[in-house]
Amino acid sequence: VAEHLAAGGVIARLEGDRVYVALVREGAFTDYILPKGHVEEGETPEEAARREIAEESGLTDLVLLGELGVRERLDFAKKGWKKTHYFLFTTRQKEGIPTDRARAYRLEWFPLDALPSMFWPEQRALVEENRERIRRALAQGS
Repeated sequence: VAEHLAAGGVIARLEGDRVYVALVREGAFTDYILPKGHVEEGETPEEAARREIAEESGLTDLVLLGELGVRERLDFAKKGWKKTHYFLFTTRQKEGIPTDRARAYRLEWFPLDALPSMFWPEQRALVEENRERIRRALAQGS
């Protein structure tokens, strides 16, 4: 099975004492995803994560708070093995214009404790397993 390297991120911000997480929806899909995508030749995983976040959410003013680890799974077509590096970022941006207009991505913010339905189970697990770490990182960064 071919292996593919990807990168993406959890983008979180504080509003008052509440933590919000940026999620995107593509076109007519009803479930949400964390922005992520392929690492291109010559890119580091962090550079790829920043590019993919800009493409899918329009968020570009990102501050790296740390790495959240790697998640692995079969790709959507079940023909390749995907290894995705996830990073934790914060931003003061509330809105962005996705640079990938072909896929009609839409950015929305959700409270960390009230996430909507997410397409990839490992992404939801990543956020849930790191809730306290996300809160601590934002508290230290503010």
